[in-house]
Amino acid sequence: MLSAVLEPETPVAPHPDIAHLAPLLGTWRGRGRGEYPTIDSFEYLEEVHFGHVGRPFLTYRQRTRAADGSRPMHSETGYLRALPDDRIELILAHPTGITEICEGRLVRENGELRLELDSTSIGMSSSAKSVTALGRTITVAGDTLDYSLRMAAVEQPLTHHLAASLQRAN
Repeated sequence: MLSAVLEPETPVAPHPDIAHLAPLLGTWRGRGRGEYPTIDSFEYLEEVHFGHVGRPFLTYRQRTRAADGSRPMHSETGYLRALPDDRIELILAHPTGITEICEGRLVRENGELRLELDSTSIGMSSSAKSVTALGRTITVAGDTLDYSLRMAAVEQPLTHHLAASLQRAN
């Protein structure tokens, strides 16, 4: 299992530079819904894992399956970095030939943690579909992680694409 290689077997305290991101740590599971002007709406199952290795970043893994669990759909792997002044960076690789760098800010209020991210760079292999912008909002309140994803792709402007509500699994 990849996480066994990336994360220590014995839990370590988060690096001081990312201690404020600790509410994200763990595995989250739930259901989501996708839509986009060029496709039929769909539902899916999702698992997201935020981990750490004692360094000043979180590891990130995301996997989705069809709503009936019958087939894998999408996945992403990367890192979440915290910077001074509540700035954050999310660096991701997608198996569809896309890399994504998003930057934004972290907001902490009323017991919630919210990440507001917009892409600053999208890399594409020659076979990837054209994606020109991405934006993400991730909110953690207690044992619930909600997110939405906006996308500009295939000649469509930046618009809502995905939303999910996940529950802490561990």
